[in-house]
Amino acid sequence: MSQLTKKRKSVNEKVDPKKLYSLDEACSLVREINTTKFDASVDLHIRLGVDPRKPDQAIRGTVTLPHGTGKTKRVLVLCTPDKVAEARSAGADHVGLDEFIQKIAGGWADVDVIIAMPTVMAQLGKVGKILGPRGLMPNPKTGTVTMDIAGAVQDVKGGKIAFRVDKFGIIHASVGRVSFNADKLKENSNELLHAIAKLKPSSAKGAYFKTISMASTMSPGIKLDTRFVQ
Repeated sequence: MSQLTKKRKSVNEKVDPKKLYSLDEACSLVREINTTKFDASVDLHIRLGVDPRKPDQAIRGTVTLPHGTGKTKRVLVLCTPDKVAEARSAGADHVGLDEFIQKIAGGWADVDVIIAMPTVMAQLGKVGKILGPRGLMPNPKTGTVTMDIAGAVQDVKGGKIAFRVDKFGIIHASVGRVSFNADKLKENSNELLHAIAKLKPSSAKGAYFKTISMASTMSPGIKLDTRFVQ
């Protein structure tokens, strides 16, 4: 069994595993306990009181974070030739159709978001089993199946993220980087939490927000007091 380094021991001592922190406290503390040499992602892990097996409780949606995630997302647009110029002008990293479907079928998936025109969705059926598990399949509910290609690309580049509950009832989402100041992390977190709160299904019983924790890459989780978002 590996031993903890002095730095990790020091970090662990700063986080009380029994305490429920306010969002303000967590946003300051998560930056303080970061031990990585790179600009680590700050994520929220939100366990909801829902049953994802029920269609009306399979929470998913999108939200535009006021300050973005701090990561430039790589966008692939699958479209017909008449939309290629629009996609490129909006900032898409890759634009095309058949050649990219073939690349995906061969295992390529070097993108973060795929946006597609409704008229090409049928052609994506052959790679659905590849894109689905990776969370890359375009979906009208997340705004990634649309005729407004430019608007969709600009939204993604501007900080729009998609979130969905996993089979355990947990939503994992990035709300920034440790280089963000505490106010930016708080504003991004609030935007995400409020978006999720609005999606509470009427059939969900008991507490909607069961637990919320904030953590940066390789840092211990900070448990948040859920009362402020109930």
